[in-house]
Amino acid sequence: MLFPLLALQDTTVLLAVSAVLLLVMGELIPYLSGEKMFISEIRKLRNLALVLSVLFLVTIVIEYFPFSFNLQ
Repeated sequence: MLFPLLALQDTTVLLAVSAVLLLVMGELIPYLSGEKMFISEIRKLRNLALVLSVLFLVTIVIEYFPFSFNLQ
């Protein structure tokens, strides 16, 4: 099964939405569960959200400054 390729704009939106959802989940889990046993999982979610945010910023830089990535 062949999947269609993602454009750079699609990847940018996917990274941004994923990062926001992970940050929201990381903030809401302690309040919804009422327990503090998820500390390590919450840190993992926040770290993953940070990585996705950095990748989002990298895709924005690539999208708006394409002249610096020409390999002619």
